[in-house]
Amino acid sequence: MNAAKGLKPGKELLFCALGGSGEIGMNVNLYGCDGKWLMVDLGMTFSGNEYPGVELVFADLEFIEERRKDLIGVVLTHAHEDHIGAVPYFAADLGVPLYATPFTARLVAEKLEEAKLSREVELNVIDHLDRFELGPFGIRYVPLAHSIAEGNALLIDTPYGNIFHTGDWKLDDEPLVGVPTTAHDLTEIGDDGVLALVCDSTNVFNQEASGSEGDVWRGLVEEVRRHPGKRVLVTTFASNVARLQSLARVAVATGRQLCVAGRSLDRIIRTAQASGYLKDLPDIVDMNRAMDLPRGEVMIVATGGQGEARAALGRISEGNHPIALESGDVVLFSSRQIPGNEIAIGRIQNRLAEKGVVVVTDRQSHIHVSGHPGRPELEAMYGWIRPEILMPVHGEMRHMREQARVGKAFGIGQTVVQKNGDLVRLAPGKPGKFAEVRAGRLILDGDIIAPADGMAMVMRRRMAQNGVVIVALDGRGGAQVAGLGLPLEEDYDAFVIEAQDDVADALAKLKGGQRRDRDTVIEAARLAARRAAQRWCGKKPQVQVMLPEGQA
Repeated sequence: MNAAKGLKPGKELLFCALGGSGEIGMNVNLYGCDGKWLMVDLGMTFSGNEYPGVELVFADLEFIEERRKDLIGVVLTHAHEDHIGAVPYFAADLGVPLYATPFTARLVAEKLEEAKLSREVELNVIDHLDRFELGPFGIRYVPLAHSIAEGNALLIDTPYGNIFHTGDWKLDDEPLVGVPTTAHDLTEIGDDGVLALVCDSTNVFNQEASGSEGDVWRGLVEEVRRHPGKRVLVTTFASNVARLQSLARVAVATGRQLCVAGRSLDRIIRTAQASGYLKDLPDIVDMNRAMDLPRGEVMIVATGGQGEARAALGRISEGNHPIALESGDVVLFSSRQIPGNEIAIGRIQNRLAEKGVVVVTDRQSHIHVSGHPGRPELEAMYGWIRPEILMPVHGEMRHMREQARVGKAFGIGQTVVQKNGDLVRLAPGKPGKFAEVRAGRLILDGDIIAPADGMAMVMRRRMAQNGVVIVALDGRGGAQVAGLGLPLEEDYDAFVIEAQDDVADALAKLKGGQRRDRDTVIEAARLAARRAAQRWCGKKPQVQVMLPEGQA
């Protein structure tokens, strides 16, 4: 496979994921047709332990940045961070218009305003779900249920066939917020002919449908009623407007006043109400008033269910928040545990347990349903859309491979399993990968966007794993040694003395011109200090040698 240098779409329909295929999160998808590129979503993901000191991770957009003159727009399916989170960091550089439905557009507009980019980025609001055209692409939003307001699929028509790009979705007979497209309407889309179904793979291993938001609200009512006289706190994803609607109804049904803790919840509620949702929300009491109410007369909705240390629940668990929980109070985790967050979530749950707080998760009570389709829902969609090609996205490789198997068993004639960076030709001819492009990761490190595989991150990871030794040479054969992060404790002083002696001995063994060669001197000191550290603690730390200029 070549690197597709200078590639410009010809009389064909191409697809390339720069993020979100082979992973869950960081969704960036490209469609190419008749000389133009269309981007669907511009998301990010949150960092894990592999990137110390980093919070946000982005897809490397080098491939499309080099072709930005052929990029005609970015269409956003919905407002989750893994679909819009990179917008304030890259939209201005891409220099093309954004398109979104009203709720998503309001959240994006806030991001652009915070980044002082409102005047630099054109944001178009698609209010009535009418078809609009961008170059060779005709686009129509198709509402589908998801765990956020205005989750949408995209129906993309091209000269080479129609694409049904699902975005994130599920089936819900009782969605509470929004009106998803009906089975009849989806069947009509299939009747018109769909070349390719580009489909969410997240829950393909679930043998049952994800379930209804209506069922969750009934489960929440039942669970809250189990705890009379106790303060109840519910944590959920702030963006889950349907869940917020459910929780408001739960508060009313159980005779509790509603309190909200978390800035992201305030922002989502404000944006949802401006978009016509959550209109019947009961009056919200502030945190001081909530703490003055009898314990059984308040229900708190708080951010932080994924273990975020600075979110409301994390601070509450530490006793560092206006909301206080006591023994016997209850915390309901009305959200799924995102892979990678298990340790952080467990830490908060343990702190709550230590206080005597009762912790309830979706394993113990029906207080959460996923926003992604299980296998029965996937099969229902296949039956309505009847695509010629199934191309799984939004999943790790195991999810996408499994969905391809499910689709093939259902009777879909052709499947394409791709990963980030694969260039796929969907039409004309037999669909499949024909080239590869760069599809790396970028990190937001402080205020700088840098390569995730750059030397700075490599060195930081090594320092985190093995510690650091600093050697200061005086130019006369002597050295001062300091160690950081070495597991020596009581032996530290003895290690320093021995390491300094080892460096001095190594420098004394240099002969003739070696003693005047700066690089040779530095390398001899580095190796001597590293060997001393390994001998003392079994670690191979990073060693930084400092030698004044002009000395060797």
